[in-house]
Amino acid sequence: MPTGLATPSELEAAQRRTPSSTPVGRLAVSDPGRSGGFEPGEVLAERYRIIGLIGRGGMGEVYRADDLKLGQPVALKFLSVRFVSDRELIERFYAEVRHARQVSHPNVCRVYDVGEIGGRRFLSMEYIDGEDLASLLRRIGRLSGERAVEIAREIVAGLAAAHDKGVLHRDLKPGNVMIDGRGRARISDFGLAVAAGADTGGSEVAGTPAYMAPEQLAGKGSSVQSDLYALGLVLYELFTGRKAFDAATVAEWRQKHAHEPPTSPSAVAKDIDPAVERVILRCLEKEPGRRPRSAAAVAAALPGGDPLAAAIAAGETPSPEMVAAAGEVGALKPSVALGFLGATLAGIAIAAFLSPRAFLHGSVPLEKPPDALVERSKEIARRLGYAGKPAGTAWGISVNTDYRRWVEKNDKGNDRWNDVPTGRPAILYFWYRQSQARLIQERFRGDDFGWWAPSETDPPVNRSGMIGVELDTLGRLIRFAAVPAPLPTSSPAAGQAAPDWAALFSEAGLDMAAFVKTEPRWVPPFFADTREAWIESKPKRPDRPMRVEAAALGGRPVYFELAGPWTRPPGTALPDPSGAQAVGEPFAVGVLLLLIVAGWLIARRNLRLGRGDRRGAMRLAAFLFSSAFIGWALYAHHVAGVAELPIFLAGVGLALFGAALAWILYIALEPILRRRWPDSLIAWTRLLSGRLTDPLVGRVVLAGALLGTFEAILWEAARIADQTLQSPPPARLFVFPMTLLGPRLVASHLFGTIGVSLFSAVANAFLFTLFRAALKKDWLAAAAFVLFWTFVNFLAGGPLLAAAGILVTTGYIVFFLRFGLLVLFVEDYFSHFLQFTLTTDSSAWYAGTSLFLLIVLAAIAVYGFRTATAGQPLLSAARLDD
Repeated sequence: MPTGLATPSELEAAQRRTPSSTPVGRLAVSDPGRSGGFEPGEVLAERYRIIGLIGRGGMGEVYRADDLKLGQPVALKFLSVRFVSDRELIERFYAEVRHARQVSHPNVCRVYDVGEIGGRRFLSMEYIDGEDLASLLRRIGRLSGERAVEIAREIVAGLAAAHDKGVLHRDLKPGNVMIDGRGRARISDFGLAVAAGADTGGSEVAGTPAYMAPEQLAGKGSSVQSDLYALGLVLYELFTGRKAFDAATVAEWRQKHAHEPPTSPSAVAKDIDPAVERVILRCLEKEPGRRPRSAAAVAAALPGGDPLAAAIAAGETPSPEMVAAAGEVGALKPSVALGFLGATLAGIAIAAFLSPRAFLHGSVPLEKPPDALVERSKEIARRLGYAGKPAGTAWGISVNTDYRRWVEKNDKGNDRWNDVPTGRPAILYFWYRQSQARLIQERFRGDDFGWWAPSETDPPVNRSGMIGVELDTLGRLIRFAAVPAPLPTSSPAAGQAAPDWAALFSEAGLDMAAFVKTEPRWVPPFFADTREAWIESKPKRPDRPMRVEAAALGGRPVYFELAGPWTRPPGTALPDPSGAQAVGEPFAVGVLLLLIVAGWLIARRNLRLGRGDRRGAMRLAAFLFSSAFIGWALYAHHVAGVAELPIFLAGVGLALFGAALAWILYIALEPILRRRWPDSLIAWTRLLSGRLTDPLVGRVVLAGALLGTFEAILWEAARIADQTLQSPPPARLFVFPMTLLGPRLVASHLFGTIGVSLFSAVANAFLFTLFRAALKKDWLAAAAFVLFWTFVNFLAGGPLLAAAGILVTTGYIVFFLRFGLLVLFVEDYFSHFLQFTLTTDSSAWYAGTSLFLLIVLAAIAVYGFRTATAGQPLLSAARLDD
């Protein structure tokens, strides 16, 4: 057992020889005392029977005793009677207990409790039957290389455990490292320990000068790197059998530690491993910032072994710092990385090529860009007598879900979608709104961007001067509605001009002669004094006759709509969801609630037990919030004045909700991953700590880009097969339209989707861990995960999509177990954007925004390639010479 908390008496004598002009205050050392001893066989507090004195130290004596209640040997450390009134030393004595009890690790001596007998305070601790490392090294000189590495790893593991609990030892030296009867190293004596960040310097310099870092001796306080400096000195002695420095006074120690480089370990011990020498010299750097980041980084740099496996084998959960420091450097051979990059770039091109063939935008005549359709809408409003300059405008592109549902229900022929390429009926349409006042959204909607921008119906179309226009993608009028100005309730003046219905037919691209008048069926959405209706006299599709409903007030049109059997009358509520949607929406809500509730319960338990990487969770939440907020700022329909406040609060609120939910799930998930699959967090924790150029991060980014690209191609191929093989064919899906809406909204989505993909990665990993907790086997959890998403995909898209989903989710799990959490984030990000409305047709008006998005994805893949290769040249000189 160690004999005390402080330095030997000769070091206090060295302090007395130090000139009084030194800027450093007193050392926390004292001379051993010889008073108040206990005799063997004496029983204390009716519990502890003294076996004998182990030794004396600066603050008291340490006895070996038997705990008669628990029937086990213990060590009792008594504070010397000289200090019974010294409040500072008494507080330090209690502090040893507080700090040491926080650290429970096989390589740390356990401290049990503190007590008082006859006015003397004592603490009880684990009795270690062995000798300290200083004694061992004096006896045998130095240890063999393999045994020294083993001892070094155990010392580092104990120090890492203390640092993980926020405890700085501040007096690490061979005399405070015990080698127990089984040959295992145990760090002891936390008498000078403090909480990390608590020692910022001052009048007292705590520690043993021979093992103190330069900044400690200079009175600048201590840090993790100060303990690592002492660790380097301990390792130097362990591997060489000699001290790194030798001095007689505190001033000499200060000079040597601050300015004199140590003799190279290999110059003392010729057979020392170069990796060990590098570790020692890095720990002994004069500047703290040049030393290793953590004890875990030291463990990772020592030769042989796996610190993560060692921690798990010891029944410990490796700390986030150990996880980040573990694993290989991660650099890929340039040829392998180039293969990954080439496959990813080729996949991006293939996904862009397949996009129009898999999704709706490829079968709709997208001939006019939104700017042209906006001008077309304004022109129609002017021609109909609404010439005022609008104060607010909004526009977008939407799917005619009523038409799609009606066809799927009523037309079972293989030609049921043949009209889509003609643009009429319009399965995809452009809408435009203008108002004499600012358009400010009023309510939260269930879409991705509710409360961020006006829609067709938000704010409600109920204020005088509001105008709404719907056009097909060729610019032909589908619907016109204008809220009229208040008029007298009297009848219109005699001779008032009749509404020019022919002009409306012309704007719709219809031949009025092909229609016959019929009785109006619908009540117009606004007050009108004239109502008319027409129906096709000879419809091309008898099952789909087109009908026109119109209304005017005071001779000016206020309503016009080209309708089919699928069209809902004005003011009619949306139909209830049916089929897959009716099942899918409650199912999705149920899964989300399950994740929230289970995540909160597990996170609360982890927090209560002191688990969880809170710093990493905060970084994740902050990053998610920032990306979501930037996405909102780019997307939102901003207005000047106080009306911006609720829009701003909605954006902040949604970003905060997503960040908080991610924080909860991460606190719930991360300790489980760190305990069960620590390798899955190595690249993730390195990225969270800001190591953007780490080769392992680049390798995982490159793997995630390839997986996401493969997934997108597989989904596209499944949808193309669905169109080809199913009879009758289903409607093509209209995916994210941001590339059709301009570069600002593409940029918004690039930022906003970061948070979505982060949440998706954490949520899916958490779902997998729930399956693992329930089924106890990795392979059973993987099978359950695949079956779960296969069922979801079947609900969403049928058997072909479910079959593709089996391949996708299998690859998802394989890559997760191989590359970890980060690969899921990158995969989701790439897969998401490669299912946008993309094109390889350079003549398409949206080719520019499509290319912009593809370039961003390609740049991320190139970043992964350059980082993964760690700057290695593609062609080495040796290859050029061949």
